[in-house]
This record gives sequence, C-alpha cells and structure tokens, in this order.
Amino acid sequence: MIESPIWHPCSQMKDYEVFKPLMVNKANGAYLELDNGKKVIDSISSWWCKSLGHNNPRLKKALLAQLDRFEHVILANTTNDVISDLSNKLAGLTQTLNKCFYASDGSCAVEIALKMSLHSRLISGEKDRGQFIALKNGFHGETTGALSVSDIGIYKTPYEKILFPVNFISEIPYVSDVNDPIWNDCALHWKIIEKSLEPFINITTALIIEPILQGAGGMKIYSQDFLKKLKLWTKKHNIHLIVDEIMTGFGRTGKMLACEYAGIEPDFLCLSKGLTAGWIPMSVVLTSDAIYDLFYDDYSTGKSFLHSHTFSGNALAASIAIEVMKIIEEDKLCSRADYIGKIMLEKMIMISDETQKLKNIRSIGALVATDLKCDDSNRRIGYEVYQRAVELGALLRPLGNTIYWFPPLNTELSVIEELASITKNAITSVKF
Repeated sequence: MIESPIWHPCSQMKDYEVFKPLMVNKANGAYLELDNGKKVIDSISSWWCKSLGHNNPRLKKALLAQLDRFEHVILANTTNDVISDLSNKLAGLTQTLNKCFYASDGSCAVEIALKMSLHSRLISGEKDRGQFIALKNGFHGETTGALSVSDIGIYKTPYEKILFPVNFISEIPYVSDVNDPIWNDCALHWKIIEKSLEPFINITTALIIEPILQGAGGMKIYSQDFLKKLKLWTKKHNIHLIVDEIMTGFGRTGKMLACEYAGIEPDFLCLSKGLTAGWIPMSVVLTSDAIYDLFYDDYSTGKSFLHSHTFSGNALAASIAIEVMKIIEEDKLCSRADYIGKIMLEKMIMISDETQKLKNIRSIGALVATDLKCDDSNRRIGYEVYQRAVELGALLRPLGNTIYWFPPLNTELSVIEELASITKNAITSVKF
C-alpha cells in the first residue's frame, strides 16, 4: 500500500507502488525539473492548460502587480477594473456573445451552461424542452451534469445512478486532418445523423459539443462541415448550442476558437484551461443578450440566475487572463500553433515509418495524436510506453493506448526534436 496521504487524480493508486510519482522541484518553459535535477518535457501541457509554458515571466509580473492591490473580492455586488477589462476582451472574441458569467473550473462552466439553457426554457414557457443531446465519445468534466453529457464509460459508468439520461449522436465524421475530404463535406454522415435526431427536435433544450477536437475520448478530430451542420440544425429547431472550448480555446487548434473553422457562434461558449494558461483556476461562460434578457426582471418574478462560486471572477486569475490574451495576440501564437503542429506531424509520421508501431495519426493546430498497435486489447501498452518515456525525459501521459503531443504553444523546435527522439526510443524499447 502507498503510505502517502495524497490520492492522485485520474489514477489507479496501486500503479504508484511501482511507478512512483515524479517529485517536481521547479518548472520552466516546456520543462519540469525534478528534485534530483533531471528535466522532463511536459509534453501534454499539464492536462492541456499550460499553453504558454511554466513560469512565464509576463504572467508572473501581472500576478504580482495585482497582488499589490487585492487578491480576491466577492463578485456579487462588487466589480473592479480587472474583471471589467477581462470581460470586455472576452466579449470581443465573438460577434454575439457579450455577457460573461465566471466560475472556477471547466466542469462548472459546463454546469452553468446546462443550467442556463434549462432555466431559460422555464422562463420562456417551453417546459417540454428538458433534454440534452451530446456526442458519442465526448467528455465535458467530472461534476454531475458535465458527466451526464459525457460518453466515456471508464469515468461515467460507476455513477450512472446519479446522472440524467442524454441522447448521444453517433456516426461522427472523424478526419485525420483538414485535408481529409470529409473535412469540407460530411453529407453522407449527416443524412444518417439528421434522421436519428428527429425524435428529439421538440424535447431538447441544448446540444453540447467539444468543437472539432474531442480530448479525453482519444484526441479525435471531426469535420468542420459537421460542426457547421450542427449549428444550422440547432438554429432551425430552436435548440441551444453549447460549445465546450475548455481544451481547444485560446489557440490550440490554430484558431483562437475552434468554432472559427466552421464560421459559427454558439449560444453558450465555455472557456477555461488556456484562459489563465494554467496559473490559477478560472472559467467563464459567454452568452448572448437574448439569453441574458430572459433573466432580467424584478427579483420577485423568480427569474434570477442564482448559481454562485466563491471565487467567481477572482482578480488574480483575471489579471493573468488579460495578459494571456495579449501574449497570444502579440506573439501570433495561433499561427505558431499551426507551424509547430506541422513539424510535430512530420516527426510523428517519421516515428511511425521507423517503428511500424503506430496507426491513425491525426493532427490539428499544435496537437498530434496516434494509436499504438497492439493485438492484445487488455494490455496497457500505452502505459508501458509512458513509463519508459518518463525515464528518458518526457511526461508522455497517454489516453489508453493513444499517445499524443500537446506542448505549450511557444515551445521551441529543439524541444519538439527532443520529444520526438524520446517518443521513438520509448516505443522501440517496449516489446509489442
């Protein structure tokens, strides 16, 4: 048994009897420095949030400047210039979403969007619209509502008794990259999907999706034409579209928002992770005047949206988020995501050619993923490669037997070269 009082997240603790947790002493850029002085590449950006790497000096400066003023004040009945500035910047991300509701983490942003949609139907008298639609293989978080609209059994199945039923879309038109023919035309898939959705047209309040890239489900990429068709379908049938850009937002896919690939804007947009580049927990739901106005009335009418978080609009997080958005714009990191992504794809293809152990390579922006070939479905080949990669100097934490690179957007090419070498050596050192 492990004697430490720490129960690590998303882990089978028995694994740690052999594969000990890494003792991190420092972190800088794309690297973690362990207590023994060894440097390890944070190749998954610490669960997809360290978009600007560790210990970014500009973010540290912004944080320290805010610390000299105040660290947190209740956002109910108060405001300040920091949260006001951030809200104005976030409202400028889209044409139609100009109201910001803050929370502490991504799952809670999803909960807020689900609740806002459902509550708005009661206000507007559409009481039959009480169900949700989501995508097969999608994942939106660990809280009850967010887990209900997720579709990954290993996270969800034990808790089915406290979750609500959801209608899931299958036949998703997956692609390998933006050059796949299905990227621009998924008509054959859509014909099947649209027919399957007919029973839910009048009873659905919202459809929730991860746009373009499904993360925890294995880093799967789908057609932008599918996203566009979903938006048109929801608009036609008076169904809200909730877009979960918690992972994809702020440049990861080569766009500030993945929605931009399809040229669409949702009714609710959930953001977190890259919002503060992983420095302080913060999330936000962006929505429109149309939704906001439904709740705007005298208190006695019962239309108030009373969801609350103690640290909603935290000033320290907001000060960092403002600087994050400046850095992304000034350093042109959306373009850089595409640039390093192309190089990562070339490296992964090279590894595949040399090892013959990879399949289904896919890529978008600064994300490359692939599946390890293994005939034994019960074998944790990804875990074996992961352990070896850590020994060689890369935190290559897989999703099952899917390995992927998800480095900070400002990662130097020399780091990508090193990561590719470590990944190749880790794969070749494991017997398949």
